[in-house]
Amino acid sequence: MSRFFSKKHSALTPYTPGEQPKDRRYIKLNTNESPYPPSENVIKAAEKAAGSLNLYSDPEMTELCRTAAEYFSVFPDMLLMTNGSDEILNFAFMAFGDEEHPFVFPELTYGFYPVFAQLNHVPYKTIPLQKDFSIDVSAYENVGANIVIANPNAPTGMYLDPEKIQRIVSTNPDSVVVIDEAYIDFGGESVLPLTKEYGNLLVTRTFSKSYSLAGARLGFGVGSPKLIRDLNTVKYSTNPYNVNSMTAAAGIAAIRDSDYYMSNCRRIISTREKTKSALLGLGFEVTDSKTNFLFISHEKISGGELYRRMRENGILIRYFGGEHNRVTIGSEGEMERFIEVLRGILG
Repeated sequence: MSRFFSKKHSALTPYTPGEQPKDRRYIKLNTNESPYPPSENVIKAAEKAAGSLNLYSDPEMTELCRTAAEYFSVFPDMLLMTNGSDEILNFAFMAFGDEEHPFVFPELTYGFYPVFAQLNHVPYKTIPLQKDFSIDVSAYENVGANIVIANPNAPTGMYLDPEKIQRIVSTNPDSVVVIDEAYIDFGGESVLPLTKEYGNLLVTRTFSKSYSLAGARLGFGVGSPKLIRDLNTVKYSTNPYNVNSMTAAAGIAAIRDSDYYMSNCRRIISTREKTKSALLGLGFEVTDSKTNFLFISHEKISGGELYRRMRENGILIRYFGGEHNRVTIGSEGEMERFIEVLRGILG
């Protein structure tokens, strides 16, 4: 770093995104992208919006919020659209966290949570997962701090049903509970309806996974109007025009084409279960994932060695250290090739 870098950020460890190498053509099973393209209507809507890029986008995202509110059965003033769900998560740490209001989250979870805490100088504590990688709900009851939980969790893929989330929310009435539902469309049940009942619940979602818009960068948060006003204060103090016009148009069209995207989710779920069955047959340990990825390990090969061997064979998977790897569910053909290469590696 340069001698000009602020001391307040000198100890910051940034988030490491999944690698995007350009040295050869890879099967990308490392960044949880959808293997299926956006719908034709989404592409056309983005192209049409490109004609007005000389104008600023609508800072209130009026039409997008109205469309999303109708689809998700909430009110428009309960929504805030952001540049990916990472932005709404960062806003939450900025708006609700300080020395007197720390955050807690699982020890093994989305790697951006500790980064956002450090970036915003918010104290935080992590809570270990149970031996089966599940979240111990009782450890979050009456915890006396703001909470953020990815549900389903990443990178484990494990899921908590709405009744367990409700226990956490109801026992922490004086703290904000953030439920990150980035992967909820792959087999889980959303707690969005609870946002009308609990004023301390913020649910975050993304269009990157189930709506095939990872490159568009669109996410949103749903919570009580008061929570959303707090978050808007942060937004309008940083970047009022945070969602561009092409992305907004793509988001509206994607919601209107939800049948197409939910059909793709069902295809991914089917492929996930076939892949899981094949992995179990090869002696892998696999968590009960409700996401578009699998969390795997094998007693005969380390996580690092498996990552390297797969990369040599033109397949990228995600390695975080330790014995486990995270494998995104690609197309049927990509996963068949993945299993074929695995068989070769295991001999």
